Amino acid sequence: MALIGRLVVIFIGFIAACVVGGMIVVGALLFPEFSDLGAGPVDQGTIDILLGFGFIFVSGFALVPAAVIVAVTEALYVRSALAYAVGGGVVGLACYLGLVPFHPDTFQFEGIVRRHLEIMTGAGIVAGVVYWLIAGRNAGAWREPPPPLRRPPPLPSQSRPDAR
Repeated sequence: MALIGRLVVIFIGFIAACVVGGMIVVGALLFPEFSDLGAGPVDQGTIDILLGFGFIFVSGFALVPAAVIVAVTEALYVRSALAYAVGGGVVGLACYLGLVPFHPDTFQFEGIVRRHLEIMTGAGIVAGVVYWLIAGRNAGAWREPPPPLRRPPPLPSQSRPDAR
């Protein structure tokens, strides 16, 4: 039963991390457009659609690498915030490099945009910390046996009902 509860917490942590990561990616990519003073107000429906697509993009590409990180940290009882931040950065980096063409003849990625690489890695780091806040702090706790109950201390001799 503890494993099922842990899987639910992991799922909720992953969804929250993907929402935050998607918000960072969309916000950072749209920031140059928002900084233009002549742009006027932004339609809220458009922002909602972009955030939805950002969530779908981040969660779709990050599922497999994040599942590997979660499995390793759960198996090894890793509960460090730094480990989840580094893992999130690696997942963000892997998501970005998965979209860039790679030429096996020269062993090079072609068309890497440094700003986009930094955005994806930064979003992964923040998403890793969000996941740690929700689920990572108790990694592997479902395997620990509950602590044994301690016997209550004995009652003082004056508190017994038959000792008058």
